[in-house]
Amino acid sequence: MSYTIGQLARLSGLPVKTIRFYSDIGVLPERGRTRSGYRLYGDEDRGRLELVRTLREIGVDLATIRSLGDRDLGEVLSLHLRTVETQIRALQRTRAVLRATLERDEPADDDLRRLNALGRLGAAETAALVNEFVDDVAGENAARQEWLGGLRTAMVPDLPDEPGIEQLDAWLELTELLADDGFRASLREMSSDFWANADRIDLAAWHEVNALVTETALAAIRDGVAPESEAAAPVVAGIVALLAGAQRRTPESVVRDYAEHDPRAGRYWELVAVINGTPWPPEPVIAHEWIAAAATSHLG
Repeated sequence: MSYTIGQLARLSGLPVKTIRFYSDIGVLPERGRTRSGYRLYGDEDRGRLELVRTLREIGVDLATIRSLGDRDLGEVLSLHLRTVETQIRALQRTRAVLRATLERDEPADDDLRRLNALGRLGAAETAALVNEFVDDVAGENAARQEWLGGLRTAMVPDLPDEPGIEQLDAWLELTELLADDGFRASLREMSSDFWANADRIDLAAWHEVNALVTETALAAIRDGVAPESEAAAPVVAGIVALLAGAQRRTPESVVRDYAEHDPRAGRYWELVAVINGTPWPPEPVIAHEWIAAAATSHLG
């Protein structure tokens, strides 16, 4: 059976102009036209219009509905579910900020900054920022591209459903670091000798050496050896020699890497730990901070 646009409007309860709009954008293509130029639709279109109406009522956007011809309904609904869940998480973050703000006697400018930033940067935007950050820092170095690529997921921690103010502030600081051109430039320069030789390094041997020097430094810490003390000198010299050998570099370049290390890199992962609610610092960080201090004192 065929229906004019007016008949379809009466049967569906939708305005003629809405159905015309759906037809114009491809959500409900017309089947043909009468001699007078009126649009014609069939029984299948009547059923599709009901589906479109239902999907719109639950918030599915028109672009997704238009793609129904290429996707089954289950796929469309799954996509919409993911969208709704993302929106819910964003609203939960906003609710957490509002609750914390209202618990204070006098809301401050920082509270407004949080709300504004949360409105601008959701999970999807942050993920896009990380991708841009990784591509910028990695440059053309294939080894660094692979290494940073493996860290993408860890670099975008999920805020809990009810984040605290400390976690929200950590998340905002993290996004600011990702967008910081100076930080990106610093990371590109950091360990440049290491990445230049990365394709010649035996990665399995490197991981073994890294584990060994980490444990060596932790043992020195447990024994109460201060990094600036004379007792630390032979320990750090041995550590640097091991690292230089594993990386096929000179000991001087290894020491230079420690001296030029940007503390913002460590701060980034500290912020990730705050957001995830995990302890900081982990033992490898403690170990390499000791090595850096000892190398600066005795080999710098």
